[in-house]
Amino acid sequence: MITPNSSPSSPRRFFGFFGVVSALGTALVLTAVVEGAVDGPRWLLFLALPVAALVLTAFGKVAESAASGVAAPGLRADGPRAFAPAVVNGVKAVDRADGRAVVDGRAANSVFVFDLTVVADGLPPYRVEVRHPLDLQGLLHKSRAVVEYDPEQPWRVVLPDAPPREWLARAHVLTPPTDKVRSPGGAFPAGSRTLAAGVALAAVLGVLIRVLG
Repeated sequence: MITPNSSPSSPRRFFGFFGVVSALGTALVLTAVVEGAVDGPRWLLFLALPVAALVLTAFGKVAESAASGVAAPGLRADGPRAFAPAVVNGVKAVDRADGRAVVDGRAANSVFVFDLTVVADGLPPYRVEVRHPLDLQGLLHKSRAVVEYDPEQPWRVVLPDAPPREWLARAHVLTPPTDKVRSPGGAFPAGSRTLAAGVALAAVLGVLIRVLG
């Protein structure tokens, strides 16, 4: 069990309650599309198609967020959390609207972009950008930081304003990683396992519908 401030027991862990519900929902939608296209009624197909499009778009957005290196906006309210030290690769101020660099990071229409390499226990080091309107932890003049992240979805990273002292101490002595810095999603795109489980469940449901008639 992962508790706040603890290390993830498995870096590849993805499924939780949300993952199971997502897989079941995906399976039902895909089953409705197939059944509507093969056996009818046609209204089922027309109803399920736009829902399936929304589901696939959602999975695409999740994968894009993980692959882009931009942290997802915030942590899940009911998700696990852990702290980790990070190397500060750079900090810049950009315009909120167009992302162009600006001189005054304290302007109302600007945000700071923190380029970080997160070195979390049990995970390969990965690079991510975190945006915030304030210079949290005074990182404009520091080379190390403490982040809070979701062990199940590592691309969800935030900068706490006042991290625990023990993690500040760990960040202070952190050595830049010599291993290859990877994307937080790992070998498989984020959400791919939930999508694959949904497809597999849809296939099982299709067989059961044929057998039970």
